[in-house]
Amino acid sequence: MEALVSQIQSMTVLAAALIIGLGAIGTALGFAILGGKFLESSVRQPEMVPVLQTKLFIIAGLLDAISMIGVGVAMLFTFNNPFLTAALAALKAGAGA
Repeated sequence: MEALVSQIQSMTVLAAALIIGLGAIGTALGFAILGGKFLESSVRQPEMVPVLQTKLFIIAGLLDAISMIGVGVAMLFTFNNPFLTAALAALKAGAGA
């Protein structure tokens, strides 16, 4: 029983680390591409900078939101693990029968 609980907890930690890490890498790559394209387009058409800057900030907010959703899911699995709760309930039901 203890081995199952520790295995679920360790896999949860790895999953949370992957979720947060890949979300951070994806956000960083998205910001790099977004900033590069913004600079390219603002050099090409300087009169469009205010319009492009507005769109840049909207997309930057959406990029941040995606990574924050990943952090929220990782925190859910870390602090209120549904897999661990289900395993403990199944083990208690099996021991009681």
